[in-house]
Amino acid sequence: MQKIKVLIVDDSALIRSVLKELLSHQPDIEVVGAAPDPLVAREMIKELNPDVLTLDVEMPKMNGLEFLEKLMRLRPMPVIMISTLTEEGSNVTLKALELGAVDVVTKPKLGVVDGMNELSRDIADKVRTAVRARIKRRAGDSSPPDRPQPISKQLIHTTEKIIFIGSSTGGTEALKEVLSRMPADSPAILMTQHMPEAFTKSFAQRLNSLSAMTVKEAQDNERIVPGHAYLAPGHSHLMVRRSGAYYYTELSQADPVNRHRPSVDVLFNSAAEAVGPNAIAVMLTGMGKDGAAGMLAMREAGAYTIAQDEASCVVYGMPKAAFDIGAVQEVAPLQNIAGRILDQLAKNA
Repeated sequence: MQKIKVLIVDDSALIRSVLKELLSHQPDIEVVGAAPDPLVAREMIKELNPDVLTLDVEMPKMNGLEFLEKLMRLRPMPVIMISTLTEEGSNVTLKALELGAVDVVTKPKLGVVDGMNELSRDIADKVRTAVRARIKRRAGDSSPPDRPQPISKQLIHTTEKIIFIGSSTGGTEALKEVLSRMPADSPAILMTQHMPEAFTKSFAQRLNSLSAMTVKEAQDNERIVPGHAYLAPGHSHLMVRRSGAYYYTELSQADPVNRHRPSVDVLFNSAAEAVGPNAIAVMLTGMGKDGAAGMLAMREAGAYTIAQDEASCVVYGMPKAAFDIGAVQEVAPLQNIAGRILDQLAKNA
């Protein structure tokens, strides 16, 4: 069995040591080197040709974002960011994901060794996912891409229709693509993205700045209204419930499902029960099978179901799992998903 070659880049000798120890215990992973800064890392990449890089955000000589941007332009490869659990750190990490990082590991503020040990399985899984990710070379032009214009369609103005979206690895950029193309009068959207608690509020704010809709981190017992998109907070499952003529959010800190909280299955199963044929389910890029069973329940309850196609996924795990069990009615490339949602709404108007 060929092992996954990992290069660790972190200015903390302690973190380098802990990560090396954790990953070296995995039978399918080999730590081929550890660099204290990006300049050393640059030479080690040339020499060692690693499969996956773990990269600290804040480092001397060149910060992680600068290095990541250069790396994705000159030698694209799977990168997992190591970030502190701070609001500033969350904004920087979201920028790293925009630049092409596959995923993020949150570095504990206190008890680093014990905290990292508790995350050992998660870190190893992220490495295994990263090596399978589709990494695209970034263009040399660093100017931001043109924002896609919302699709102009006559939408049905009702609280009845609700759109449900599940995503994981690669989902931050996929959600941005979908949300930025939805018009301000879209039916409400409920979203579960596998993401640490420290990042969901900042991510919702980022989506809000890019979307004509109002995007926010979901709170418990909010009335769900059109023109609004609600992102599951990283600490709780998000569900929908119906009370009379209206729908409301519901948060739960029940046990993880499919090792995730929030879980896409929890959201989709609640949609199947409460919304039925008035729902549209969308499965975006992600590792694993979370949401597949819930999407099947939604389809059986009369919802329309769409999955992102393999070619446009960073990781074709969750959409494939849903497709394989017959939960998916339509497969579409990422750039077409917003349009397919709106076409489906117009068809049923």
